[in-house]
Amino acid sequence: MYSFDQSPTDAAFVQDPYPAYDRARENGPLVWWDAYGMPAAMDHATVHAILRDRRFGRECPAELSGEIPEHLRAFYAVEAHSMLELDPPRHTRLRGLVLRGFTSRRIKELAPEIEALALELAQALPDDPFDLITAYATPLPVIVIARLLGVPDSMAPQLLNWSNAMVAMYQARRNRAIEDAAASAAQEFSDFLRGYVEERRAKPADDLITHLIAAEEEGEKLSTDELITTCILLLNAGHEATVHTLGNGVKTLLETGMLSEAQADMERTVEEILRYDPPLHMFTRYAKEPVTIHDHMFQRGDQVALMLGAANRDPANWTDPDKFDPTRAPKPNASFGAGLHFCVGAPLARLELRIGLATLLKQHPHLRLTDAPEYANLYHFHGLTRLMVRTS
Repeated sequence: MYSFDQSPTDAAFVQDPYPAYDRARENGPLVWWDAYGMPAAMDHATVHAILRDRRFGRECPAELSGEIPEHLRAFYAVEAHSMLELDPPRHTRLRGLVLRGFTSRRIKELAPEIEALALELAQALPDDPFDLITAYATPLPVIVIARLLGVPDSMAPQLLNWSNAMVAMYQARRNRAIEDAAASAAQEFSDFLRGYVEERRAKPADDLITHLIAAEEEGEKLSTDELITTCILLLNAGHEATVHTLGNGVKTLLETGMLSEAQADMERTVEEILRYDPPLHMFTRYAKEPVTIHDHMFQRGDQVALMLGAANRDPANWTDPDKFDPTRAPKPNASFGAGLHFCVGAPLARLELRIGLATLLKQHPHLRLTDAPEYANLYHFHGLTRLMVRTS
């Protein structure tokens, strides 16, 4: 198997990982990524096949799980109830209950509120150069989630701080300071939501927490700990992905001069942005039993890295994959995953992206870059440190 010796924190790789993915893919659909100590699937077919393969899952086999360090117990106490980290039957039960509260009808009903919020944020943007990430891309999804949960808009900055601290655990640059911050954030976020859940049990309202409390399937309900983790997951996963996608998308549109094409068909534009420069580049799976993929034998407990960013640029599946084309006919990309763990928040993310981009471009048709955009050292996430623009 080809040895892929790329450091995920290398400055050039952080700014543009796609040439490295191409080099790896040319040496086979499955390569050994030295930095992670596991095989990495680089092509569209293999990534999508393993995402759907029930012989692979998100849970490390119990007999191979190590002891959780004391300083991380609060963080993993939250993770223990996350449907993102679970396999059937626990995953099936949790996802079914969550989807009863987080329905497609409820998401569609959010559209007018998202439109009003996007318009408010867009109209408040200054004439002088400013950072679009902090002024627009970040507050939009955070405030939407706050309102969805039923917490005041004023809590959005605190929710954002907790989310950023917890999500940092998945970055290649993780260290003890990041771990301590994540554990503290997990404890504080959980304590805050526990109070809210108890309040909503006593006094129901028209918010997601109330709907999740009421959700029931075959006599089963979500426990308080499951409710808390689900709310944290929706914020952490939903916010991170939407902020990065909005930022990456506007950057790409401005660099390629495709503003008019984007506005002509925003649905296709969003799908092309997700394909071309996705917010999450890697997702891992554990082998649940011995299985051979591309002549590599996985033993129970072995991990594989599924390279979503690489799969989205596979020339075997996409014509001119390195070309950004908002008129491209959409077909399934890997950005929201696939199979059992297809992102439960994908409909909300797509709605926010379509409305957020359309509103921004309509209000500021002369938007332009003032500084060269720079990606942050966040791998395996892929998002900008800032996006300096002006509206005229």
